[in-house]
Amino acid sequence: MSQTGIPFLFMRGGTSRGPYFNRADLPENREALSRLLVSVVGSGHPLNIDGIGGGAAVTTKVAMLSKSAENWADVDYFFAQVSVEDGQVDYRPTCGNILSGVGPAALEMGLMEPTGDVTEVRIRATNTGARVIARIATPDGAVEYQGDAHIDGVPGAASAIELAFMDVAGSSTGALLPTGNLRDEIGGIEVTCMDVAMPIVIARAADFGLTGHETREELDANRAFFERMEPLRREAGARMGMGDVSDSVTPKFALLAAPRSGGTIATRYFMPRACHPTMAVTGGQCLATCALTPGTVADGLAARPEGSPATVTLEHPSGTMEVIVEYAPADLGVEVISAGIVRTARKLASGTVFVPDEVLATD
Repeated sequence: MSQTGIPFLFMRGGTSRGPYFNRADLPENREALSRLLVSVVGSGHPLNIDGIGGGAAVTTKVAMLSKSAENWADVDYFFAQVSVEDGQVDYRPTCGNILSGVGPAALEMGLMEPTGDVTEVRIRATNTGARVIARIATPDGAVEYQGDAHIDGVPGAASAIELAFMDVAGSSTGALLPTGNLRDEIGGIEVTCMDVAMPIVIARAADFGLTGHETREELDANRAFFERMEPLRREAGARMGMGDVSDSVTPKFALLAAPRSGGTIATRYFMPRACHPTMAVTGGQCLATCALTPGTVADGLAARPEGSPATVTLEHPSGTMEVIVEYAPADLGVEVISAGIVRTARKLASGTVFVPDEVLATD
């Protein structure tokens, strides 16, 4: 079996991990690209034994980078979520954790040059059109990975990467509240359908007979919950103008509860058919906005901070995440000006990944 080698960086971005490619090294044809990514990850086996995936949704993610065609941005970031077991590739969402590694990866790939002790990288997430400014430590003209920033879900410390997300409201659906309501009732459950960096269907854990403080493992084993949640998510997706979402990972789903560890609100975020071990960066922005918005399902649960910008601390299965939201009151909901977060990233490996030649064949 002959194979073709493709250069790549293997990086941890936030609490996710995966290969980062130069888009120019990959097929333009979308079907061929999907076959290649399925082969690279090893989708189709629970351990991804024939690829470099890690057998979990947070380790089967792919970033593809190129110099931006837009004047505002330096780098275009194209994201793919590859399924663990069923050979599917979803290009609809973006990923904020993997985005944490985009700035360092772009510098490592030579898509742009460091500009001083701190380099500002303007990133366009092409899946959703989101614009993000990343600030990366680059002393002596090289990416600095060592530092003292800690994020829950990742052992040790690393150099802080500051991310400022612009124009996040309605990034996928065109509206902060895609259904036009602060709350909707679907299947007897009250939900808030909100789109800030990521469209999410948000409900109270108690309405599913849960505390909202269950571990990831407990939730993943609760098949009765998923059997009730999935039809609700699909109906919400249709009401949000997203069409048939049965084969898509968006909209995501989340549960809220009152905090127990000094945070603003307790959260459990689903991808959507498994509980996230921590919290997605994009999902965190949406849930933080929900916590700040009067009239949503967060009412009565959140220890809502006053003023803007507000720091919202989300409790998740592995600890907490802080999201800084600049916002203003609006006639319906709030107007989100920007959302900021601190993440870390690390280059794990670089080299060549191989795929069988027939994977790249096109009709």
